[in-house]
Amino acid sequence: MFQSLPLLLLLSILGASAAPSPPAQLYSPVIPKKILATFKALPNPVKYPQYTTTTGTWQYFSPDTWTSGFFPATPYALNERKSVCPATPANALGLADWLSLGRAASTGLVPLEAGNGQGHDQGFLSFPFVEELAVNPGNATAQTAVKAFAKLLAARFNPVVGCTRSWDASDPTDFQVIIDNMMNLDVLFHAADLTGNATLRNIAITHSDTTMKNHIRADGSTWHVVEYNSTTGAVIKKRTAQGFSDSSTWSRGQAWGIYGFANMYRLTQNNDYLLTARRLAKYFLDNIPADGIVPWDFNAPLTPAPRPADSSAATIAATGLLLLAKVETSQTNADYYTNSAINITSAITTLAWNEPWQSLLSNGTVNKPANNALTGTVYALSILWSLTVFFGQAIIITSK
Repeated sequence: MFQSLPLLLLLSILGASAAPSPPAQLYSPVIPKKILATFKALPNPVKYPQYTTTTGTWQYFSPDTWTSGFFPATPYALNERKSVCPATPANALGLADWLSLGRAASTGLVPLEAGNGQGHDQGFLSFPFVEELAVNPGNATAQTAVKAFAKLLAARFNPVVGCTRSWDASDPTDFQVIIDNMMNLDVLFHAADLTGNATLRNIAITHSDTTMKNHIRADGSTWHVVEYNSTTGAVIKKRTAQGFSDSSTWSRGQAWGIYGFANMYRLTQNNDYLLTARRLAKYFLDNIPADGIVPWDFNAPLTPAPRPADSSAATIAATGLLLLAKVETSQTNADYYTNSAINITSAITTLAWNEPWQSLLSNGTVNKPANNALTGTVYALSILWSLTVFFGQAIIITSK
């Protein structure tokens, strides 16, 4: 799922005396305690958490929901952290067999392999199965899932447009593509590796090239939605669905883009993807307010106050910046992106770390135009777990 940095790179990045320290909360025993409590609270038949109420209680949804792969992937991140940070009473990593929890939590996703209503979000649904293959490449259940979700995503590809369709529309010629879809392409590469089907890889590359051409403004910001004509491939409209306006920059979409293009560079070594990830990162970092808190939309008005933050955008961006640091060809850039990721994580943790809540963080903005803000989100939860793996590795290195 979310890539962790190799130990030698961590050593080179974190060895500098000027590097900021990650927030102490990332090492808190609250983290494994909350994930175990959430696992035990999963309903039967299974439903998965997506976001909380404004008082911190998880809301559960059918497996046929775009976020359902996030929570089952989080125990895998804790399993990885436990492998580099041995369990102690202080860190509470010994509370559970995290690998078994991840496998058990993933079972509710298996029926979705035959078909589901999540459009392009097949990559998100595949997350725990990709994680399973990382620890057990021969797991037949995980292999089947990854191939099935990739097949569903590939079926949404239109070669005239050069993209996989994100959302369905009542007009079949209205071909809608959102920046979020850059996060779903990874499953196509995994399935290509499993099957030898190079077409899957080529679909991901073509989609990325088209997105690079049409989703990114001259200043490095992004549109959320680009609508194409499915029969001609022409761009019909560029707009937002979850941002402030059609001309604004929705911060979570920008964060998805940073990670997505950095990941495409990791997978292909196409330098255009690295340059694009840098452009998106520059816009993101240049537009964070002086207080360090990532807003839900960079262009949303400050009045009436307060302009909502988005803890999910912050944690996604931090993870994307760490991946960008991993693949960077410039050590100066790698240092900058790593330090920026730490600063973003520190700022949002200071604001939104909320121990009484069932989520790790509050102040998530699910969909501000739909008045769904100031919640905890499962995608911030899952990604923050990935950050704990990264910083867990960093602790081991710097303590030696």
